[in-house]
Amino acid sequence: MKGFVQDIESIAVTNTDFRRVLYTAKHCQLVVMSLKPQEEIGAEVHTLDQFFRVEAGTGEAMLDGVRTALLPGYAIIVPAGAKHNIINMGSVPLKLYTLYSPPNHRDGVVHHTRADAEADSEHFDGKTTE
Repeated sequence: MKGFVQDIESIAVTNTDFRRVLYTAKHCQLVVMSLKPQEEIGAEVHTLDQFFRVEAGTGEAMLDGVRTALLPGYAIIVPAGAKHNIINMGSVPLKLYTLYSPPNHRDGVVHHTRADAEADSEHFDGKTTE
């Protein structure tokens, strides 16, 4: 089968990894993330566009210095060049998924913790899921 058709909400909510790449197409990539209480993605700037959707937990989005509270169901679009961060402000894991356009990570990569992600210099290598 070409493409990805699954219950992304259930996958995101049950995910325990900091980052898990689920599917990589030529022009976009689907990734689930789980941030521990008080954990953050880390301030970053991409040369690509990014979309986030919060499925569980509470947090805060920082886009170019503007803070916005996050609740389940919230969506965040980060245009290329915007400095951004997602922070778990709650006492339970913040569960979300993100779409990178174009892809940002190596297909299938799993970072169990933020420390694993920071220690890995991987980037998209041009290989897609199928």
